[in-house]
Amino acid sequence: MKKVIAILSLFTVVLSCKEEVKKEEKVVAEKEPIAVTQVMEDGVIYEANIRQYSPEGTFNAFSKDIPVLKKLGVKVIWVMPINPISKIKRKATGEKFTSEIENEEERKKYLGSYYSVSDYKAINPEFGTFDDFKNMVTTAHDNGILVIVDWVPNHTGWDHPWIKDHPEYYTQNEQGEIIDPINPETGESWGWTDVADLNYDNKDMRKEMISDMKFWVEKADIDGYRMDVAHKVPVDFFNTAIKEMKTVKPVFMLAEAEQPDLLQNGFDMQYGWEVHHIFNEIAKGEASVSEFDTYMVKLDTILEADDINMNFVTNHDENSWNGTLLERMPNNKEVFTALTYVMPGMPLIYSGQEYDMEHRLRFFEKDTIPKTKGKYFTLLEKLGALKNTNAALNGGKKAANYTRVNTSNNEAILAFKREKDEETVYFIANLSDNEEKVTIALNGDFTDYISNNTFAIEENTDLKLAPWEYHILIAKK
Repeated sequence: MKKVIAILSLFTVVLSCKEEVKKEEKVVAEKEPIAVTQVMEDGVIYEANIRQYSPEGTFNAFSKDIPVLKKLGVKVIWVMPINPISKIKRKATGEKFTSEIENEEERKKYLGSYYSVSDYKAINPEFGTFDDFKNMVTTAHDNGILVIVDWVPNHTGWDHPWIKDHPEYYTQNEQGEIIDPINPETGESWGWTDVADLNYDNKDMRKEMISDMKFWVEKADIDGYRMDVAHKVPVDFFNTAIKEMKTVKPVFMLAEAEQPDLLQNGFDMQYGWEVHHIFNEIAKGEASVSEFDTYMVKLDTILEADDINMNFVTNHDENSWNGTLLERMPNNKEVFTALTYVMPGMPLIYSGQEYDMEHRLRFFEKDTIPKTKGKYFTLLEKLGALKNTNAALNGGKKAANYTRVNTSNNEAILAFKREKDEETVYFIANLSDNEEKVTIALNGDFTDYISNNTFAIEENTDLKLAPWEYHILIAKK
């Protein structure tokens, strides 16, 4: 009898455990997905350089700070390439390969370029394990943040398995040798000698590439991709690939390009390279507000209403190769940063930018960013909160209106209005090294969002603005 009771008790426990599993599965299944369309409207995107983000340089170390990023208004994390880096022709300093460095300890310092991928379906062990990456994605999702991965579709590293197994997947010269990417205008190498150029005329390669891209969407639950040098890959490939991924889940796609036909074929957002260069030129006194105005008019003619620009003052390329914000915008980074938030589009924060990083991160070696919060961090917090909550700054598929406000000085003074859903935000800035007096076609009492002080404007009265002074104004209700 005791045996029967024991068996019945065990059976009851098993049933109870099964019920608990079912309940747990049900909870997971009913978890609401992040609304991708809303993220496009009010989100901030963060570029995560895992190697340099922390002393450990791991997914786990980065994951700990995801709640910090949420406080900055971040709703999309773009993770720089997560795949293993090729050892053959691995880049070191200058144009050298690591194989040319005789000293073994010196050679170990050089970790290579993230963009020289040796296996599309594996994790760079430098960053952790596949499970570590999945946990990072889950942590982001738990904080209402999408994760997109930097994908390198134009080329692979020289020890990718395709090099030996499928040489036909690559561009070859007349001697049948696989070559690195070529500049079509000059017929010469771009200098990307650590990678081999892929041949998109090969249909089998395309199929494998799409399969590898779907792998991460299916197995790691990522939310899309940032496509490296998207302008070098045929548009029709992306059209097919994005449709395939959308059979799994909605995806968010960023193109490293300014190419309207990419946005017409599945991409949601493109790089605002042109306006970034305009920012740099105005900051140095080499351009004026009129160049920005011309650019905004141009956008209306070449982009469709649901196309999105990614606006930025820095990123991994700019920081490592062209200079820090201290170098490029020593006296005015705040006004251009604010402009990336209030103009149409989505603002980008690059790893270390939030901590006002003042050095160029090494690209092929281990480095690390500072973690001291200062005034610039507070500014990004405030700007992120406004972007997240005020419909007048919506910049996605249903973006807020943008209207240029007339001023008596259109060369130095930028003034515009954003409005949507009964919300209105004005931006006024002196984008010059000189103090300026200006009259603005605006009248009333406003709240200056950054200082929280009242800001009064009379339409026919001079307003005095110090060099690089700016105001984000919200109408008092």
